[in-house]
Amino acid sequence: MNSAAIPVAGPEDTARVVLNTIRRPVIMVDEGGYVSFANADAEDFFRASATILARNTLAQLIPFGSPLLALVEQVRERRVPVNEYRVDISSPRLGLEKVVDFYVAPVPEYPGSVVIMLQERSMADKIDRQMTHRGAARSVSGLAAMLAHEIKNPLSGIRGAAQLLELSASDADRALTRLITDETDRIVALVDRMEIFSDERPIERYPVNIHVVLDHVKAIAKNGFARNINIMEDYDPSLPPVYANRDQLTQVFLNLVKNAAEALGSDPEGEITLSTAFKPGMRVSVPGTPDRVSLPLEFCVRDNGPGVSSDILPILFDPFITTKLNGSGLGLALVAKIVGEHGGIVECDDAVGKGTVFRILMPAWRGEPAGEGGNAGRVGR
Repeated sequence: MNSAAIPVAGPEDTARVVLNTIRRPVIMVDEGGYVSFANADAEDFFRASATILARNTLAQLIPFGSPLLALVEQVRERRVPVNEYRVDISSPRLGLEKVVDFYVAPVPEYPGSVVIMLQERSMADKIDRQMTHRGAARSVSGLAAMLAHEIKNPLSGIRGAAQLLELSASDADRALTRLITDETDRIVALVDRMEIFSDERPIERYPVNIHVVLDHVKAIAKNGFARNINIMEDYDPSLPPVYANRDQLTQVFLNLVKNAAEALGSDPEGEITLSTAFKPGMRVSVPGTPDRVSLPLEFCVRDNGPGVSSDILPILFDPFITTKLNGSGLGLALVAKIVGEHGGIVECDDAVGKGTVFRILMPAWRGEPAGEGGNAGRVGR
């Protein structure tokens, strides 16, 4: 690109243009609590110009006692960014049913100042879907246990009878007996896959190097189903270990990478990107308790395929949901089960025609004592 095509501007002008391009409200609050900057979306959100906003403190713009005020003070004190989800800031000025997510970060260049980004689409909605995914996985667990008992035993009798009939059958009838045995084998294989969901044993967890897991998954993919697909890496080398089971994580990412490869098909421009990142301040509520758990580790599997249809996206992790001709619809349900049992979250961000991103948020290893799984000192290799 010819550099002459880009207008020359000072750093502050460039920053203002970039922030006005972001389609989310962004404000900066100074040490005294006044709004020292507001982008275009913030003006729309607060229904006032940046000049008017600059005459007000944050406390004057949001409802009295809003958690955002305490969050701002926390960020000033600790000097680390924090996220807060599903905060109700409804007021006559801002509007009714105004539920937003906040991202608050310190500004080192301006001591005491913080930047606040708001998002009206609540992350809590994704958490609710995750709880639904886990509930669906538990339903499959009960179904799998029932199928194993009620179906596999009769199927073995049907298969044995078909084999006996085959011994005295004509050539034409022998094709039918083989059809019976093949179909019974297929049903047994499906039940065997579902039995994975009924495994409720405690997970053996220990600190695992996620990059070792991803490299292993990449090697398997490049030597098999993704032989002709370019697989890129975008790793954060300083990432701490994840508290997980290495084999189960391998299963999760194999499923996601295989899904991505099948979505790309034979597209010569097809590309899969594996990425890792640290997201400080990412916290989610634990159902039934007031606790909030930190999930700072973000692992993504991206592809530039055709994307997922919007009508299937909300139920993508439910059992038996598939767009594949011969798919069972259990792969992503298994992913949701494993990630959920690790205390994590899996979600799918999609824009049809622009690719798909599967994002997993997981807890980091914090040096828990040996006891859970008995291998706290083991490091995943």
